[in-house]
Amino acid sequence: MRIAVPVEGSPRFLPEAFSQEEFLLYRRMADRDRAVLAVGVLREVDAPTFDAQGQADDWYFGVLRYEWRHALFGEGGRITDHTRWYVPRYVIEWVGARTVVHALPEDVHQVEAWVAAMKGAAFTSGTYSIDLQWTERVPRDRYIQAVQKLLAHIQRGDIYEVNYCTTRKARVPDFDPFAAFAALDQRSQAPFSAFLRDGDSFAVCASPERFLAFRGKHVTGEPMKGTRPRHAEGDADRAAAVELANDAKERSENIMALDVMRHDLSRIAASGSVRVSELCAVRSYPRVHQLVSTVEADLREGLDPLDVLRATFPMASMTGAPKLRAMQLIDEAEQGPRGLFSGSLGFFAPDGTGDFNVVIRTLLFNAKTTELSLTTGSAITALCDPEQEFEECEVKARSVIDALRHDR
Repeated sequence: MRIAVPVEGSPRFLPEAFSQEEFLLYRRMADRDRAVLAVGVLREVDAPTFDAQGQADDWYFGVLRYEWRHALFGEGGRITDHTRWYVPRYVIEWVGARTVVHALPEDVHQVEAWVAAMKGAAFTSGTYSIDLQWTERVPRDRYIQAVQKLLAHIQRGDIYEVNYCTTRKARVPDFDPFAAFAALDQRSQAPFSAFLRDGDSFAVCASPERFLAFRGKHVTGEPMKGTRPRHAEGDADRAAAVELANDAKERSENIMALDVMRHDLSRIAASGSVRVSELCAVRSYPRVHQLVSTVEADLREGLDPLDVLRATFPMASMTGAPKLRAMQLIDEAEQGPRGLFSGSLGFFAPDGTGDFNVVIRTLLFNAKTTELSLTTGSAITALCDPEQEFEECEVKARSVIDALRHDR
């Protein structure tokens, strides 16, 4: 049985204090003034376990790759390591000004040592910068050709919307994912950021999008579609936000993603419980404005939060409508697995809460090969301009790259 150990001084998460750990998963939920950090692995399990009220019997942290969709939709697929669930050795939780460590009694002394390391670690998040030479897998002309093919499917009525993504890569032998996350998290203030270390694999995630949040048998989804860059000049910045809020194309994309999520939630929801509580709201972050809608539901009797993930994954904002056909066309257009990108990082807690993000605005790093990758995408609809969609992908990439530049 875990015990909760209060920590004085509320030390912030400094990744470098845990650089010797082989497994770390940090998740931030800025709107709830909460963050959690899983450290180490007690055991790996096939799936979390819940009681009748939707409460997990321990802390479970999940790494969900996009290719889980093959199993969920009965399509088969070559990638079988698509979901991993970990029960951590201990969890550090920040809620407001409080910090609590959830640990087994025998680990308390080690927890105290790590907390001291966090308190004593140098605050370096404002100093890490790096300039990178990227190679784009799909240059502008090939991107536009791919979008035109997808538009032909839309014009034939095969789909209404599809999320098309492109990747850039770099070899970076001296990349420091710990310092990079500290810097990116501070500079982007991404509300659903995450840091993952699983052996040699790292995710440095500045996600602005929540996939699902849980409170017992209640679930909330927040599909995000629609982006505008921020401006330094106040009037121009306010005008960009107003333009985004009133853009017919952006609102159409957002509402289509919302409708797909509503449909997905209806598969597991109690009768009459699915409702839209926010429609096409503008949320502003340091580098971009985003358009977000919110949908809520209550689970039917006999179902648990994992059933919600199975019913809604992959998230509507990263697939399209209809979802299955859109995903099949994504496979053809992108010609390679997405992996963790457009998957999710999250957790279930014993207090009945849980939170899963959308893995976007994310640097994926393999320390063994020194390969760094960054993938961005946009929604393709009948109203879209392929050139503008390419520029939207660039804006999203720059929101990450510029946050780590020497001349930011």
